[in-house]
Amino acid sequence: MEARARILITGLVQGVFFRREMTDLATRLGISGWVRNLPDGKVEALAEGERARLDELIRFCHVGPRGAVVRKVEVEWSGYTGEFRGFRITK
Repeated sequence: MEARARILITGLVQGVFFRREMTDLATRLGISGWVRNLPDGKVEALAEGERARLDELIRFCHVGPRGAVVRKVEVEWSGYTGEFRGFRITK
């Protein structure tokens, strides 16, 4: 089943290659969408794909890349739209 997840990651998650690592993993998993830094120090992502693959991406978000200190991960689920092609870092 395909779904959409808005993911908000709080902690020391900027300046540690979080977005790049997340983009690499999402691409390998066939997930589409985007990830960006927020002015308040959080990382936000909007991802679409198979629910099991999204769950794997979310598991990564709870740990992050080396150097990250993840304090909180919030996930908001919604219906799949198919609007994205590929996964990219955005502003």
